[in-house]
Order: sequence, then structure tokens, then C-alpha cells
Amino acid sequence: MLYSQMSKEQLQAEKTALEKQYADYKAKGLKLDMSRGKPAPEQLNLSLDMLLHCLDGDYKSSNGIDCRNYGVLDGIPEAKALFQEMLGVSADEVIVGGNSSLQMMYDTIIRAMQLGVLGSEKPWCKYEHVKFLCPAPGYDRHFAICQALGIEMINVDYLEDGPDMDAVEKLVSEDEEIKGIWCVPMYSNPTGITYSDAVVKRFANLKPKAKDFRIFWDNAYCVHDLYPNAPAVLPDILSACANAGHPDMVYEFCSTSKVSFPGAGISGVAASSANLIDLRKVWKFATIGPDKLNQLRQARFFRNESGIEAHMARHARLLRPKFEQVISIFREELDGSSIASWTEPRGGYFLSFDTMPGCAARTVELCRRAGVKFTPAGSTWPYGRDPQDSNIRIAPSFASAEEIEPAARLFTICVRLATLEKLAATRFASETALGAERIA
Repeated sequence: MLYSQMSKEQLQAEKTALEKQYADYKAKGLKLDMSRGKPAPEQLNLSLDMLLHCLDGDYKSSNGIDCRNYGVLDGIPEAKALFQEMLGVSADEVIVGGNSSLQMMYDTIIRAMQLGVLGSEKPWCKYEHVKFLCPAPGYDRHFAICQALGIEMINVDYLEDGPDMDAVEKLVSEDEEIKGIWCVPMYSNPTGITYSDAVVKRFANLKPKAKDFRIFWDNAYCVHDLYPNAPAVLPDILSACANAGHPDMVYEFCSTSKVSFPGAGISGVAASSANLIDLRKVWKFATIGPDKLNQLRQARFFRNESGIEAHMARHARLLRPKFEQVISIFREELDGSSIASWTEPRGGYFLSFDTMPGCAARTVELCRRAGVKFTPAGSTWPYGRDPQDSNIRIAPSFASAEEIEPAARLFTICVRLATLEKLAATRFASETALGAERIA
């Protein structure tokens, strides 16, 4: 029976039973973390040969550069070819950097604030306000960059095939202070959505009022299929923008952080030739050359597109059972309850879970008190403020299969308890029988 159909007495009985289950889990002394999308140790072990055998005394790139020394601002040819195959772009459209694409994004926005971008009439910091569109729920670290730099964030809803493009088109066409938009276009963090062909086409055909508007296309999960036999397909945004007459409107970012090692991956930015020339002008003051030895290791380990695909299929075999286990428990415990919904992604690192409005923060807090840490409620929205207090990001990757079972079941108990507390506060506000009391 649905909670909405239960009597006060039935709801009280349900609450009492759940409190007993919650106390039992709390007594287990769990210490589990499902808050961040980190590869598990067994995933990291897949790339160990990269550290042990890939160089073997040969430190020269294919064009004869000694990778132990200074030089090569924008990456060795082999590393550019690697990102060419991952992103489906041309090798001459890529700059290769260090281990973090997030660092690349931050540096790009810092440069834009201080100096502007190609086509800017003045640095972004000279505008009274600088604004970014932020499809939500989205990646908390994107939003943190904007907040740290004083960039005003404007929420845009997600639809089934990507951001609400009607809203995006209207907003960017009317407001010159809107300088960019954050996008995770493939297996989006946290929803798992892959943008449709129609959405990509509408992005490419945007007509922003700001001549220096930029799409920050964070293609972090471009090779992270959980079901490699049926991968998602995402059109090339660079080609789409070029064909629409807006070749300079997009920066596309990617890394091997979750492909090889988060602590020792390589990152890349793909953009038009004009944009890359503009980026190099500034980056030449920041470095005499990135870690080319690591670029060489990565390129030799993966070799080509087939090597990447085979490697990521091994990742999928480790990750897919964890996602399926979480989803199976959610279906078992919550299907048909009408108090929650969740995504069932085909790739990426996250599930997106929605409670009844007003219950997400309480759910996460109850889990924390019982020893299981989830991403803070609200973090998937700009400023950490989910207007519905309903979205929770779930990251199954790092936990073992043995840990996922109790964590997921505890989570469903906490969802139910938080819902009952909310119902008690609304449906029975003038009564005390259901228990205005909360679990301490």
C-alpha cells in the first residue's frame, strides 16, 4: 500500500518497523563512503603495467623529442592522437596537459576573467556581472569554480535528452552577461543522461548576445560505457559548431583520470584552431612543458582506439555489477512506492536519486549517522541549494560488492524514514500520534 493511502495507525506501524531496522544497521558500526566517483583499487590495478613497463628506457616521442626534458607546450603527438580517438576530433584540435581536466577548465575561466577570450571586447571581470548557465542537477565542482570566482549561476532544468534548450536559447540570446554554460554531455554527472543529436545541434546553433560566449563541454565520460556492446553515441560538438558557423564557441575537455589513474592521468582540451592559438598565448607563461613522460606512458599503454575500448570493457566488467546491485535493491525496496525515483544509467560513474520534496537532506543525514556517507544533498545544484531538497548523487564505484548491499539497503530505509517524518509534519501537523519526534 502507498504511504499516501495509509491511515495514521498504519503509518505509525511502518515507522516503528523502520526505526527498528535503522537501529539494527546503526549497531553494525558501518564505515562506508559512496560520496565521490572514485575508481576502486581493482580498477586502478588494470593500468599497473603503464607504470612498470611502458617506457623501458625509451623516452623519446614519435617525433624524436626527449620527454625527460623541457619543451613541447601542447603535448606530444602520441598523446594528441589518443585524445583524437577518444573524442572523435582532429589531432590538431587538441592541447594535452597534466592529470586534471578540471584544472584546465579552471585555468581557462581564470584567463577569461583576467584577459577575456577570443572575440572578447574586454576581460570578463570588467563586466558588472558575469553569469553562467548551470544545468542541474549537475557537477558540484563546476559550480564551485563559479562560486569561487563570483560568477552568478543560473539554473537550467534537465529534460530527458539534455538541458532545457528552449530556456538555454532564450537566456543566452537576451543577456550579454551570460558568458558560458557547463555541460557534461555524455553520461552526465549525476543523471547519466547523454545529450540527443537534436540537443547537440541546438547547442551548435545558439545565437548568444555575448560575442565571447563559450560552451564548456566537459566530456569526462566519453569512453565510460557500462554496456560496451550498446554504447551511447554523442555527435562531435566541434564539427557541429563549425558547420553552424560558430567554430570558436566551444571548449571540449577530457581526461584519462578514470581511464588509468586519477593521480596520474592526462587531460586534453579540444577547440578550434583559433581558440587553441589564443590559449597557447597565455599557457606559454605558465609552463615550459607538461609531464611528457606520463603522456608517453599513457599513449604507449593504450596504443589506439581498440586498446582504449578493450581497456574500458575491463572497467565495465568491474563497475556494471555494482550499479546493477544498487538498482536491484532500489527496485526491490522502493519500486511502486511513489516516494522516490532514480536513474538507471548506461555509463558514467553515478546514479541520480530523487526523494519526495523536502526529504533529501534528512535522508543523507540519517545515512551519515548510521555510518554511510553520501554526497551532501544540494551539492548537485548551484550554491548547494536544491530548490526541492530532493536530489541525491550516488557513487557505487569505490565500494566493494560486500559493502554495497548494506549501504543500499540502509539508504532505502532512510528514504522511507525521512518520508514518514515529512508526512508527519504535513498531514498530521496538529496531531502527535505519528511522532513529531525524530531519530536523534
